[in-house]
Amino acid sequence: MTTVPTPQRRERPAAHRTPCRRRPPLLIGAGTLLVVLFALLGPLAAPYSPTARLAAPFQQPDGQFLLGTDVLGRDVASRVLSGGRTIVLTALAGTTAAGAVGMSAGVLAAMVSRRLGDLMVRCVDALAVLPALLIVLVLAAGFPGSGTAVVAAVALATAPFSTRVLRAAADTVLTSGYVEAALARGDTRRAVLRHDVLPNFAGPALVDTALRLVASLHLTATAGFLGLGQGGAAPDWGRMVSENVPGATLAATPFLAPAMLLVLLSVCVGVLAGRLADTVGRGAA
Repeated sequence: MTTVPTPQRRERPAAHRTPCRRRPPLLIGAGTLLVVLFALLGPLAAPYSPTARLAAPFQQPDGQFLLGTDVLGRDVASRVLSGGRTIVLTALAGTTAAGAVGMSAGVLAAMVSRRLGDLMVRCVDALAVLPALLIVLVLAAGFPGSGTAVVAAVALATAPFSTRVLRAAADTVLTSGYVEAALARGDTRRAVLRHDVLPNFAGPALVDTALRLVASLHLTATAGFLGLGQGGAAPDWGRMVSENVPGATLAATPFLAPAMLLVLLSVCVGVLAGRLADTVGRGAA
């Protein structure tokens, strides 16, 4: 019998594929960095004080006020430039606190006995049952005008999910062969945690932190929209949308500008988190 050779699939040279694969993540990362830098450094470029009343309410954009004025006659451009820092810093602080709690509780629940670990996760799940917005409302209403209360609420609302996800990731690492070999040769649990668990745990923890940052941004913007957190005069993109919606028929820029920036920030961070998750997933595979 004559054997018919199986046709081989020709692979394109790696040099032709690499730029196409690397360019989108680089563009997404650069776009996210630009938006975050705009939010953090924007107050330095504000032409006027964001709290000063300078003209009539809802004045149309002109040479003096590039984006017009808001409901109280304040310069919209100055408030837009100054209003992103609060949201970004609050979301980052809440995400950091939630990540620290979730990582500590998740790794601890994975390293103790199965029964005790399940009990710890059940206690955390009791907090996860509460709606995130309810936690924000209760803490922010109990400490009016406090940005720290919003940070604590964001951390409490997102930490339970981090705990469950990171416990599963730590379980996978702890049941691997090299961890069992390290324990068998007499290494202490602290040494195993430092040298074997945490280095292999960093990828899932980083992905979870990026995903929680998206949720933290949404909660922080919602708190600002509801008038929670810092005082009403302080610029905040979420609060600016709520304040200026009633005057939408007179001037659109006072609420459209902060709303578009909130959407842009959330989309950029969300897409970057998705790309990071794909990259870590391919590396694990």
